[in-house]
Amino acid sequence: MRAEPAFEIRRAGVPDLDLLVPLFDAYRRFYDQPGDPALAREYLAARLARQESIVLLAVSGTTGYGFVQLYPSFCSVVARPIWILYDLFVSPAVRGRGHGRHLMEAARSFAASTGAQRLVLSTAENNRTAQSLYESLGYRRDTVFRHYELTLQDP
Repeated sequence: MRAEPAFEIRRAGVPDLDLLVPLFDAYRRFYDQPGDPALAREYLAARLARQESIVLLAVSGTTGYGFVQLYPSFCSVVARPIWILYDLFVSPAVRGRGHGRHLMEAARSFAASTGAQRLVLSTAENNRTAQSLYESLGYRRDTVFRHYELTLQDP
C-alpha cells in the first residue's frame, strides 16, 4: 500500500500564488469557465493583497492539493460577523483522501477563532459529492430562505 504524502493546511498569501493559480483555474473550469491562469492570478493576487478574503491551502512541500476561500460578511439579524465559504477545491489526483474534509475543518476553526456566528455556503444542485461532505460536517440545507441573485454584468 502506497503511503499518502503528509500535507499541512496553512493560510495562503501572495507568495503562494504559484501554488494557488493552477488550483483556482481548475476550480473555475469545474464550473464550466474557460481556463485562464492569468485571470486566476490577477483575481487571487488582488484578494490576497487587499486582504479581502482568506485562503486556506492544503500543501505538501511545493505541491498544492486544494484550497478553501472565505469572504467576510455580516448578519444584521444576529448583529455578528459571518464568513461565506465560497470556494472549495481539491485536486482530482487526491480526491477522496480527506483533503476536502481537512480544509472544511480548518475553515470552521478559522471562522470560530474570529468570533463569527456561522459559516454559510452554497453549491451546485448536482454536486452530490460536496453536499455529502457538507452534511457529514453538520451543515444543514436552508429550507427557510430562498436564494435569489441578479446578474449585473456578463462574465
